[in-house]
Amino acid sequence: MKAIRLTRIGAPLEEQAVEVPRLGAHDVLVRVCAAGICHSDAHYRAGVSPVARLPLTLGHEVAGLVEETGKAVQNFRPGHRVCIHYLVTCGECGHCRAGNEQFCARAEMIGKHRDGGYAEFIAVPERSVFALPDEVPFEHGAILMCSSATSLHALRKARLRGGETVAIFGIGGLGVSAIQLARKLGATEVFGVDINPHKLKLAARFGAIPIDARNDPVEQIRALTNGRGVDVALELVGLGRTMRQAVQSLAVLGRAAIVGLTRETFEVAPYSELLNKEAEIIGVSDHLASEIPALLELARSRDLDLSAGLIREIPLEADAVNDALDRLDNFGDDVRVVIR
Repeated sequence: MKAIRLTRIGAPLEEQAVEVPRLGAHDVLVRVCAAGICHSDAHYRAGVSPVARLPLTLGHEVAGLVEETGKAVQNFRPGHRVCIHYLVTCGECGHCRAGNEQFCARAEMIGKHRDGGYAEFIAVPERSVFALPDEVPFEHGAILMCSSATSLHALRKARLRGGETVAIFGIGGLGVSAIQLARKLGATEVFGVDINPHKLKLAARFGAIPIDARNDPVEQIRALTNGRGVDVALELVGLGRTMRQAVQSLAVLGRAAIVGLTRETFEVAPYSELLNKEAEIIGVSDHLASEIPALLELARSRDLDLSAGLIREIPLEADAVNDALDRLDNFGDDVRVVIR
């Protein structure tokens, strides 16, 4: 089969012909119909976040059709529409039993530790496969599996409650979902922070108050909240500067959820920015399989809108994939790119 693979860190991805994955008894072979391109994939290519081995097929946002199943698979048959939770875990350890499977010592992330979805087929255990509702297109199902799922997990980690205010730093694939999910969870005001005029228009389209970060976003947020700040800030960019701004934008008892990947550090003034407010900085790692059914229902009911100009589709070709990754590195206009 055809696959687009990372062969050298810091080098463009390459097209290779590889064997179709073999199935174990509990595995599902999925014919990939859509694979999202995530900013994390650009980090893997650059070496910001290390992959387990080379060469490796990237891609952790995957939706498609069941092609074949192992003998012990019970809930899926060829032709079923599915999407894939990107963590393959043991299902037995304490973290897995507690529903925190992202910390499973044997966990493997598709597209990072094992071959992912930039290919014609992918095989994963049945417990990582979820039925994709007929109402949800494959390209939506793919990006739900990372950008939307991680946004929901971040808001839950930040303990967003109805009536609170939220600032979202970075209006890309995660940010557009985060705005809608924050509103659905009862946020009264959502501020969408970015430097890209196109993305600021998207923030406004989905009901957020746009904050142009080319001018100090913390000052703007404080001015619009009568000096109070926000209850929750999500940092989705992966820059030390925006992480610091997220913390500085917090109100008393505020929570900053840090999602973006970076090698950078950032400074915090412990007394004025944390202790004196009892504010919190919360790390966010991936998302949980238990959160996916609710997310799929939000997409099925159109409470989470991923349509109309948010997705750019490209073919399964190395040049097109590398161009999309380059655009992510440069914080371009794309909200989400999906390989069809």
